[in-house]
Amino acid sequence: MAEKVFNVLFICTGNSARSILAEAILNREGRGRFRAFSAGSHPKGRVHAYALDLLKRMNRPVESLRSKSWDEFAQAGAPALDFAFTVCDNAAGEVCPVWPGQPMTAHWGLPDPAAAGGSEAVKRAAFADTYRLLSNRISIFVSLPLASLDKLSLQRRLDEIGRARNAAA
Repeated sequence: MAEKVFNVLFICTGNSARSILAEAILNREGRGRFRAFSAGSHPKGRVHAYALDLLKRMNRPVESLRSKSWDEFAQAGAPALDFAFTVCDNAAGEVCPVWPGQPMTAHWGLPDPAAAGGSEAVKRAAFADTYRLLSNRISIFVSLPLASLDKLSLQRRLDEIGRARNAAA
């Protein structure tokens, strides 16, 4: 019998940086056990160039990445979601659509690297830091013993991952 593949949606307002990075990271780190998607409440319509550059440097596929509305995941025929994580504070405060699958949710907010000011090096460093934090959180997430955790324990663990600043624990 095939092992269940968990569908995960990462949500951010613009769906151009943080949620895109998380989608790419989980699709690689999930090792076939997870299928990641990303969306925004008010998508920018394009993926931030620094996010694409960073993902390419990290040997992550970028061809299928696009900025899209979370409405796509509330429509008939959308994948049934097992998890939905907000990665920005604005999206966490918005009223989300009803997701197929009634996913478990958690807030994993991070500063927006696209809002970083300063030189190009400073801006790119903000994207690298966001990537590192998301990668650490996702690494913890994919290591959870999902089959042996009850819903309450799993929810507690998901919330803890989001509260960890460096998520290295």
